[in-house]
Amino acid sequence: MTARVAHRHIDVDGVDVFYRESMPDRPDAPVLLLLHGFPSASHQFRRLIDAIGTRYRLIAPDYPGFGQTQAPEGFSYSFDRLADIVEGFVDRVGLTRFTMYLFDFGAPVGFRLALRRPEWVAGLIVQNGNVYAEGLSDTARAFIALTPEAPGAEQTILNLFTLDSTRAQYEGGTVDPELVAPEGWLLDQFFLDQPGRRQAQLALAYDYHSNVAAYPDWQAWLREQRPPTLITWGVNDPFFTAAGAKAYLRDLPDAALHLFDTGHFALEDHLPQIAPLIARFLDDTYLGTTIEPSKTEAPGTASRS
Repeated sequence: MTARVAHRHIDVDGVDVFYRESMPDRPDAPVLLLLHGFPSASHQFRRLIDAIGTRYRLIAPDYPGFGQTQAPEGFSYSFDRLADIVEGFVDRVGLTRFTMYLFDFGAPVGFRLALRRPEWVAGLIVQNGNVYAEGLSDTARAFIALTPEAPGAEQTILNLFTLDSTRAQYEGGTVDPELVAPEGWLLDQFFLDQPGRRQAQLALAYDYHSNVAAYPDWQAWLREQRPPTLITWGVNDPFFTAAGAKAYLRDLPDAALHLFDTGHFALEDHLPQIAPLIARFLDDTYLGTTIEPSKTEAPGTASRS
């Protein structure tokens, strides 16, 4: 069976937020808030929602500046403001306790929520969502260091918004690019090319340094709160290295870590391996099951449970 999925809009402080959510039969189904990355939107989770949305309530908003969400003219794009809108969204749809899926930009958005509203967080699923300095590749460090005043900085960032770059983020690091559906990166590019979107992304790129500055606070929150955590990571990510995945274990020694031989968008070619891990984690977190972590990994993966 595949999930029934609703596609909706809701106003949050003048922002028309688009979101999709699965509609499981159980009203008390565990809730998973899916926080997408750059340059994508909630559509990056469509196959995951289809796969496990019959058993769990998966809910995925598009941030301002992404996907089908529409922000008013003059909206100030920063990671704090993205978190403001997602926090308002959670309030508007009535979520009170949930697991967060943190991918890429979803990590800085999600950890801002966690510090503001720790009572919301039942658990974390982290997929290539970095919050450790050692997880930043040289490419990522150089990109984060760009400032509006630096010669050529704006063009360097704008080069990331091209079709070739968007496609490379999906296919780069994969063992078999034929497993990556082209509509993902084509749809991302469609939204990147909409009026005003490049300026929004440019502003967020210049603001990324605020996330690195907050890493110590987010790590302290992990040590203090010790949320149940599942980490899945594509080790060939050109931005966030496997060292960033392993660093979580310093603050969360009981976390389950699974490394996959793929790139940034690990769900694109490893959904059959990752979806069961997510389902087992949600069952264990919400239902109190005692399922042992899997000791069997797909070829080219490694685990630390």
